[in-house]
Amino acid sequence: MTATDTGLPLPRTVRWREAAVVAAACVLCLLGGTIQVDDTLTAPPAAAYLVALASCAVLPVRRRAPLAALAGTTAVGVLVQPLGLLLTPPIVAPALIAAYAWVLTAPTERRAAGAVSLAGAALLLATAPLTGDLSWKDAGRMGVVGASPLVAGVVAQAVRHRRAYLAAVEERAARAEESREAEARRRVAEERVRIARELHDLVAHQITLANAQAQVAAQFFDTRPEQSRTSLRDVVATTGQALDELRATVGLLRQTGDTAEPAEPAPGLARLPELLDTFRRAGLEVAVREEGTVRPLPPGVDLTAYRIVQEALTNVTKHARTGRARIALTWHRDRVTVTVADDGPGGGGAPERPPGYGLIGMRERATAVGGDLSAGRRPEGGFLVTVRLPVPRGSGDDGGAA
Repeated sequence: MTATDTGLPLPRTVRWREAAVVAAACVLCLLGGTIQVDDTLTAPPAAAYLVALASCAVLPVRRRAPLAALAGTTAVGVLVQPLGLLLTPPIVAPALIAAYAWVLTAPTERRAAGAVSLAGAALLLATAPLTGDLSWKDAGRMGVVGASPLVAGVVAQAVRHRRAYLAAVEERAARAEESREAEARRRVAEERVRIARELHDLVAHQITLANAQAQVAAQFFDTRPEQSRTSLRDVVATTGQALDELRATVGLLRQTGDTAEPAEPAPGLARLPELLDTFRRAGLEVAVREEGTVRPLPPGVDLTAYRIVQEALTNVTKHARTGRARIALTWHRDRVTVTVADDGPGGGGAPERPPGYGLIGMRERATAVGGDLSAGRRPEGGFLVTVRLPVPRGSGDDGGAA
């Protein structure tokens, strides 16, 4: 849509271009009008000025009404020969300009071709000599004049296709850019969720242990100072480990090129005894039972199993109001099942809090590696967390529980 279509004033450059087009059409009409019907060259007669004025007066409306401009310029061309002038390509220049404008803006190619063909046919018939035989010279002039609108239409159609192609390329580039931005946003969101999950597991576990150890130190501060000192040393060790793990996790947010200390391997079930020792020092008695043949797990599955046990025991320490928990690892041919159970009443008389993200995070971790997790209260009391994680075939012995 142009400025003229919206009723806005044309920019200065467009106004100058329009004036140049009209002036060029007038000059061509006057040059064509110097040729009389008898093929003599003379000064432009009054009819030539009339033709130039009438044809060029229609051109400024070709933006708003291109079909009307084409009809007007064609009608003037048809009247040229009766006015005593010879219809030549220069004198139909306004019709060519109008044909070009119409094809550029026509709603369909069929309508564009039909209007241009009619204009060409009208000019072709108007070029035929009124009297005498048709010479080769006349036939050539008729062909050139009749084909001129068609040539202008072909050029305009090529320009139209070119513009459509460039618009399609720009649209595809814009869609590709939007797709890249959407993909980047999706990956950033996934990374944020992953880091948030790691931070939750880390902070919830370590801070819960430090809190439990501090409560033990406070309870025996007066009666058993040695026990209090031991608990305080455990608090220092626990918080120091929490700071180290927090530093390693936050290091994931470093920009590319930043120097970072080498990160230690991700934890797995091989470090389960160390994890259980931290809970035992906090006063939670943990029993472990294992069935089947132990096999190595992929790093992602191994880390998931470790984090789920860590989060489940952290929830026992925070909410179960019990000092005992049981862990069972059952190895099957194609999966490992990990259960964490307690027999505590839960609640704990704590003030009402909004639900946390522990169970949500455990379920997301299990789903991310192709497993599934269920959690809920046991009929006999306590809480049970069960997670089933896949074990790839061929990793170690295929034996184990069925």
